[in-house]
Amino acid sequence: MATVPAETTGSAPDRSPRNAFDRFFEITARGSTPGREVRGGLATFFTMAYIVVLNPLILGSAVDGEGAALAIPAIAAATALIAGLMTLLMGVVARFPLALAAGLGVNALVAFEIAPQMTWADAMGLVVIEGVIILVLVLTGLRTAVFRAVPTQLKTAIGVGIGLFLALIGFVNAGFVTGGTASPPLGLGINGMIATWPAFVFVLGLLLTLVLVVRKVRGAILIGILGSTVLAVIVETIGGFGPAGGPDGQPGGWALTVPSLPDQVFGMPDLSLLGNFSVLGAWDSATWLIALMFVFTLLLTDFFDTMGTMVAVGQEGGLLDSEGMPPRTKEILVVDSIAAAAGGLASTSSNTSYIESAAGVAEGARTGAANLVTGALFLLAVFLSPLVEVVPFEAASTALVVVGFLMLTAVRTIDWTDYEIAIPAFLTIVLMPFTYSISNGIGAGVITFVLIKLVKGRAAQVHPLLYGVAALFTLYFLRHPLELLIG
Repeated sequence: MATVPAETTGSAPDRSPRNAFDRFFEITARGSTPGREVRGGLATFFTMAYIVVLNPLILGSAVDGEGAALAIPAIAAATALIAGLMTLLMGVVARFPLALAAGLGVNALVAFEIAPQMTWADAMGLVVIEGVIILVLVLTGLRTAVFRAVPTQLKTAIGVGIGLFLALIGFVNAGFVTGGTASPPLGLGINGMIATWPAFVFVLGLLLTLVLVVRKVRGAILIGILGSTVLAVIVETIGGFGPAGGPDGQPGGWALTVPSLPDQVFGMPDLSLLGNFSVLGAWDSATWLIALMFVFTLLLTDFFDTMGTMVAVGQEGGLLDSEGMPPRTKEILVVDSIAAAAGGLASTSSNTSYIESAAGVAEGARTGAANLVTGALFLLAVFLSPLVEVVPFEAASTALVVVGFLMLTAVRTIDWTDYEIAIPAFLTIVLMPFTYSISNGIGAGVITFVLIKLVKGRAAQVHPLLYGVAALFTLYFLRHPLELLIG
């Protein structure tokens, strides 16, 4: 994306602040204007607003260990609220154009791996713990140390694997890919055909979104969700298919939400999920080893995104220093850590910085003033939660597939000719979707990386911290036989 250059004249531009607001956010000093900051804030919001729809459908499609599900309108309201507050906090404290919201990948980990082994409150308690640990690591400087311990290409593989995992979730939940006891274990639709209208809506919505992405339309993912939803409402109004697994036993219904026009657009938000967490519950409902490994996996999954994101956004806006770091780096990391814990406090999963912020920078944003616009719009979205109930999973799943593609593009930076990194990267990537587990992929990648270095006589190339990580993951994979041995 092209950046917006500072205005040029025959002499050096006047970078003196115009007023106190300008001085605080350094708008003129960074070569921006209030108008550019507003445009940038709008662009960032419309590029990432899909998360208000997508996060509730990811978390809302899962049940915890007691069979309980979270209410989708409540998740939507909490998702918008925390995104708004944390984006504002980033703007005021770090003064950097970086918006935050519930992290994709981490929410899938919470929904499909952690919650099924405990209660939702227990799972969100682990998210809070993870956020507090990251904050401590930032304040002590250890976050940078751990960041450097994991090889860059293995970090890339983690993101690529999560992208494939999200894409598979989207295909499965939309009914485009189905599984069963027959061979093959996965197949296209029903008996190899797109046999239902909901699946057909997904296909059309996905094609629409891909066309918009190729044409670089701002907010392509959100437009794709909205367009698919409109089509879904029309199809349901005409066909009346209802929910899947209805009384007629036909598999042609909608997977989660039956699309229909809402009784109201605005409504008082359901904030009942705020404070619904238990810090110590997971340690009782699951073994200490499982709880510890889930915290570690959350930490590792959530850990590296922000450092890569803030550097990428800073590079887009020409805001990096000679060492390649953005201004007020520590403040950026502190706010991001607080956001991770805040997501657990509100049952929205860990919140993190969004690479979609680069869209705002491309529109001219250079300071935290743009976050005031983005954050305010997220807070307004808190009162639009009734609209979320209109969106079926078949429409929202288009975003999962497209986001999966965008995350997959980083695979080009992995050196596939170097087997010492290519094999761990390969296992990391493929085991996430193939085992429906993010932690399995990360663990396999770390263990094989350390093992290969040891057998090649290159133990010194492995950071000491990574040996501890590999040992923890070994215990994680052996936890069941160890539990039988101990108990």
